[in-house]
Amino acid sequence: MVVSLLLALPAAAGLWLVTAGRATPPRLARPLAAASALGTAVLAVLVLVTGSQVDRAWLPELGLRWSFAADGISAPLLLLTAGIGLVVTAHAWVELPPGGSPAGYLGCLLLVETGALATFTARDAVLFLVAFEVVLVPMWVLVGRYGDRRDPRARADAAGRFVLYTAAGSSTLLVGILLLVVSTGTADLRELADGAGAALGPGRQLAVALLLVLGLAVKVPVLPLHTWLPPAHTTAPTAGSVLLAAVLLKMGTYGLVRLPLATVPDGFGRLAPVLAVAGAVGVVWGGLVCLVERDLKRLVAYSSVAHMGFVVLALASGSETGVQAALLANVAHGLVAALLFVLVGGLKQRWGSVDLAVRRPALRETSPRLGLALVVGLAASLGLPGLATFWGELLALYSAWAPAGDRPRGVFVAAAVLAAVGAALAAAYALRVAGLVWAGDRPAADAGTGTDAVGVERWVLVTLAGAVVVLGVAPMLVLSSTADAVAGLGGLR
Repeated sequence: MVVSLLLALPAAAGLWLVTAGRATPPRLARPLAAASALGTAVLAVLVLVTGSQVDRAWLPELGLRWSFAADGISAPLLLLTAGIGLVVTAHAWVELPPGGSPAGYLGCLLLVETGALATFTARDAVLFLVAFEVVLVPMWVLVGRYGDRRDPRARADAAGRFVLYTAAGSSTLLVGILLLVVSTGTADLRELADGAGAALGPGRQLAVALLLVLGLAVKVPVLPLHTWLPPAHTTAPTAGSVLLAAVLLKMGTYGLVRLPLATVPDGFGRLAPVLAVAGAVGVVWGGLVCLVERDLKRLVAYSSVAHMGFVVLALASGSETGVQAALLANVAHGLVAALLFVLVGGLKQRWGSVDLAVRRPALRETSPRLGLALVVGLAASLGLPGLATFWGELLALYSAWAPAGDRPRGVFVAAAVLAAVGAALAAAYALRVAGLVWAGDRPAADAGTGTDAVGVERWVLVTLAGAVVVLGVAPMLVLSSTADAVAGLGGLR
């Protein structure tokens, strides 16, 4: 019952705001959206505490079930999604982008949250795909309608790329899921993970794994399927960028764990070396682009490509440590990316652009709270010990150095070394941004005192920065909750 309410509350509020509530003024729409997000967060906690689940016949003729539940693998992502839902609805008091109805904008945020929650709790493969697709239309609206108004052509291009890439990936994913379900005779993810998928022949496993990995790699995104992400991030409103980085990308990596890795482990293992190399190259490529990128928001987007490369490398290793590292790095990147995108969105509002080529006074002097948030975000992005991303990336490198099973150790060691070079590049681009923005290269007297973070914006930044520090100091908050569920996955060492 509780898990049904978890999905129904944001869905009902979002649909009402998008349709019947479109004329609702911001003074009413914002509290409604925030109350819905708060209720959803409470229900998410109750689902994990009570173990609530639903399992009913959905399409009996096809053997499909309406099945939702949470376990140790999905629990951290469920809490992350609920928390980010609170962040983006609260941020509406800071920024309501033009281009359409404020109620419609808030409704789209809630519908994206609904799709993500359904994806992380779905226990039927076809139901997983349906939930996976729920986010497509509202996110397209957020990018295409509520995105940056200064360049309509770029906004249309970003929204079009998002739809085309994700639709192509979803089509491939659909074929892979149908092949898996037809081959095994079940769509139940628990049965598939308990051996129904692993019983398939080597050729069928490889075919299923290839289709599933290709479909999910677009959403992660894995290089070279990443080119839709930077334009979408650059154009999207701040809350849209936060959802995209902190939640939507995690749906892809979660899908890699729940589908190919758990259901067809041998087929996934044969693809793992290619995936590991793609992840490591993504780490380096993202870092190199960040070293020369001028637009700060686009820079943060490319840093996401690099960070998700570590997640992919960890998953490819096929070990329990690797999956643990990937799940931890998922949550860590979600928090850090949310912090940086909220911060960059605030700077863009104040400055009109976030072009790093423009000389500006030191942020630490004009807006010390924003400056502190920037330092925390950049330090976490480069993997500084004591902050959230350090443990996930360290464990990812460790798992790649000692991959599971018969995976070619030489390939994985080379990928680990390459990813370590990418980590060094992260330090370089983080220091570059700190030097240009935090330290500044123009006297503050030239521009006067800037507007610092106050009110809701301040508390959003404090909450995200605090979560980054807490997860860095106590990574066992995630690792202990996922340990038993990861140990139960088939095909891991």
